[in-house]
Amino acid sequence: MKKFLIFLALFFLFFLFSPTFIRAVTLDDCEKNPGDNITDCIEVLSQKISELSNEKKTLTSQIAQFDTQIQLTQLKIRDAEATIDQLEKEINVLGFRIGYVTENIQKLEALVKKRIVATYQQSFVSNLELVLSSNDFSDLILRVQYLKEVQENDRRILASLNQTRSNYANQKDDREAKQAQIEENKKKLLGLKTSLDSQKSEKQAFLQVTKNDEARFQRLLQQALAERKAIVAAFSQAVSRLNSGEGDDVSEGSTIALLGNSGAPDCSSGPHLHFTVLKNSSPQDPAQYLKDVSPGWDNSPDGPFGFSGSWNWPISSPRITQGFGMSYWAKLGWYNGNIHDGIDMTGGSTISASRSGKLIYGSTTCGNSALKYAAIKHDDDPSIITLYLHIQ
Repeated sequence: MKKFLIFLALFFLFFLFSPTFIRAVTLDDCEKNPGDNITDCIEVLSQKISELSNEKKTLTSQIAQFDTQIQLTQLKIRDAEATIDQLEKEINVLGFRIGYVTENIQKLEALVKKRIVATYQQSFVSNLELVLSSNDFSDLILRVQYLKEVQENDRRILASLNQTRSNYANQKDDREAKQAQIEENKKKLLGLKTSLDSQKSEKQAFLQVTKNDEARFQRLLQQALAERKAIVAAFSQAVSRLNSGEGDDVSEGSTIALLGNSGAPDCSSGPHLHFTVLKNSSPQDPAQYLKDVSPGWDNSPDGPFGFSGSWNWPISSPRITQGFGMSYWAKLGWYNGNIHDGIDMTGGSTISASRSGKLIYGSTTCGNSALKYAAIKHDDDPSIITLYLHIQ
């Protein structure tokens, strides 16, 4: 029994003081003081963000997700800075080693040259001359051994010189590789700092829109989800009707509707146009079809993007309030993980056809309201249908 207790005590002490026995890093540790556990904390915070994104969306969970993401980016910045600092120290050490190796190569080369000359000269001394010039047999043996030692030393010097040259090449390669790593980490650091500024701006924009009020947040969230559902229904209706041959002819530039707020309050928070391009029933980025007319921008924190098409705009003096794709609000999950499938804009009071084609009007139910739309199947490319949603 006594031996068993001693074994347990030793077993406990081994794990207590063993360098491999490390307490797992917790979220609380990472939030208070990550210290030297930056790598572990990056993993812990990434996991926390994943958990928050899967939780029911509330104002509190969304703010926590912002805060955790900001903290994660700050840790990644610290990690990149530490990596750059370590690489610079290693480069300084390599610089010293390269200088040392260069100096020794020069010394070895000078010594080898002298040895080669001496060995070359000695090679002309015949064995008979060696015997005649020796005082006695012992002297002869010493001279022969000396010559052998000189030749052996020359071989060692040559081998050392070759090794030194090899080391020199390796040290230079290491320094160049580490310098490339520094440049790569500097680019990464710049991107992280830009992301951090963007994340802080996104949080402020979120708080400004929601007024830091849970009821307002839930209302806006449900409004976005309802709008997404109603717009998808409008897509289905429009494609089915236009592909079955419905529609009246409309020419490019003709007025087809008035800017409106149909769908409010369940599917719209203010007068605007949701402009969508469908190609073979799949949403496309309207920015690749519309002319670049230098529109105004009210889509903070996303910011401007480019236009590369030839179509006329559906409204005059357009101001963009949300772009296509994974916009700021789409990334927050306001469309159930889907992209924002059009461009939202405000501007003039009338809406015009961007291209000629077959025109229909329709509406979909959204809560207690009707979301009205116009849709055009294009003459020049029947695979394309444009939709103009929230019209009066």
